[in-house]
Amino acid sequence: MTDLSLLLYAVIPPLLLLAYYYCRVFTAPSLLRLLLFFIVGAVSGFIALSLEWVFETVANSIVDWQQMNKSIPGIALRQLVEIGPIEEGCKLAAVVAPTCYFKRRYQLRPGSIFLFSIAVALGFTAEENWIYFDNGTASIFERAIATPVHALFSAPWGYALGIFIGSYIPLSRYKKVIPSAWLNSVICHALVNFLSSAWRFPAPLSFLSYGLFPFLLWMFWRFEQLLRKVQSKPPITLISGYTPKLRNWQRGLVLFALMIGGNAILGLFLMARIISPLSPSQLLYPDKFWFIFTRFLLSLILGLIAWLIYRYLRRSARQQYF
Repeated sequence: MTDLSLLLYAVIPPLLLLAYYYCRVFTAPSLLRLLLFFIVGAVSGFIALSLEWVFETVANSIVDWQQMNKSIPGIALRQLVEIGPIEEGCKLAAVVAPTCYFKRRYQLRPGSIFLFSIAVALGFTAEENWIYFDNGTASIFERAIATPVHALFSAPWGYALGIFIGSYIPLSRYKKVIPSAWLNSVICHALVNFLSSAWRFPAPLSFLSYGLFPFLLWMFWRFEQLLRKVQSKPPITLISGYTPKLRNWQRGLVLFALMIGGNAILGLFLMARIISPLSPSQLLYPDKFWFIFTRFLLSLILGLIAWLIYRYLRRSARQQYF
């Protein structure tokens, strides 16, 4: 694979996702300005990579950092004190610095600033894609699936920053929320990376990997809710019961839907990764065809159940208000 094709595979999926959210935000800034933030996000990715290298060099001079990272506590510690803070810190700085420059010249709305955080996160993803492809450590399909993840991480501080900077009347309480929102992003970032590597652990810790896609599904739901709020749209309500018993029942349904919906996506992801090296003729072999059919049917049934639970909760919420 040539360098140009690597670059295109790394950049095109994040740019397509950025275009999708650009069309959804009615207060979106100019496309040229958004592309500038995308490029700044990619540069911040290289800066983060350099800072991580410096951190590990210093840490190795004090303790055996590489050996520590082979243990479960060491992996969790690395994500919490190195990867999460450095990457989320670089993305935050990549949004704040240009935003402060533009704010002196233009009135920026909360939706625009939230979109800036998405652009920076997707630029960071493009840089990360290129590093993975250049080193041959991930497939195009795997990185395409991971395209929105950095944007999901950045959503809490992107929302708080947007409300604080983009409001006509300065809201000091959101300035105080920004550090806690950033810390939330760091913890979510670390947890996703930890869960994504849990399959390498011995049982029963390997079962933690089944929590990855449900957690990502919840993060996507949170992202969509924040995107609605930053545009002054009413949030989508799922928990609407008047009694504690009914609300707990609905919370249980939401958790159940996240578990089966997330693992339905995981099933499709694993199936696609298994069959991707096969030729079209091999897919028609009886054993391969039966494997594909049963896996797809199981994921479809789980996904349909999760969707029906979601529709039930939405309908219940509408009945409460009308």
